[in-house]
Amino acid sequence: MANALRLFGLRAVITGAASGIGEAIVRTLVKHGAEVLALDSTNSGIDTHFSSVRGVRGATVDLNAPDVAARIGELAATELGVVDIVICNFSLFADAPISDGDDDALARIISRKNDLVEGICAQLLPLMKSSPAGRIIILGFNRSVFSQDGSDAYAKSEAAIAELTRRLAAETAQFGINANYIQLGAIMTPESRRVFNNDKDLRDFCIKRSAAKRLGEPVDIAKVALFLATDDSVFVSGTGIVVDGGFSGD
Repeated sequence: MANALRLFGLRAVITGAASGIGEAIVRTLVKHGAEVLALDSTNSGIDTHFSSVRGVRGATVDLNAPDVAARIGELAATELGVVDIVICNFSLFADAPISDGDDDALARIISRKNDLVEGICAQLLPLMKSSPAGRIIILGFNRSVFSQDGSDAYAKSEAAIAELTRRLAAETAQFGINANYIQLGAIMTPESRRVFNNDKDLRDFCIKRSAAKRLGEPVDIAKVALFLATDDSVFVSGTGIVVDGGFSGD
């Protein structure tokens, strides 16, 4: 962990990179020597957001386009050639915070995330096969996606991410690629800030449930993503790390 440039020479693709968790991960990986293709939506300003940051190339993608995975594959091939690290970060929110029993809403949002992750990884796998340090990192749903009475739905979402990760880890292990996920607690992103401003009871609930008694910050996630992106995690695959400040049990 002492090497300040322990990602030097590695190339990463990061989605949802213009703000919040994605931006924090981009800045953290670049700080440690990685070259990053930072992707976000057409209205995110990603094209110029990192213009003053050496080692980052920003590009827009439309997550709703049927060919979004192919588009990301093309961008990565053109901009990077070889891909070492893929970080799948999508700010997917339902029309309203998901409660236990909102099975249709939960199924839709899980299906959408799975489709995006699987499609993108399939497109980038040919570019990762020659990497000496292939890493796939999937970010789970922010706790702010779920209502106060959505704890069971939140747990089901993690179970779905865990299953997807185990499958990807098994499929890519032959190429020396690790796949892991980060399960988010309540992290203060621009999207979650809007949710919490509209529902302060949910914000207070999330703070109370955390043993740390605070909301998480994007950098809290970025530090864990850095660990999973480096050789420090070389024997870690098919598993997840929960980053929620600890569960208070209150």
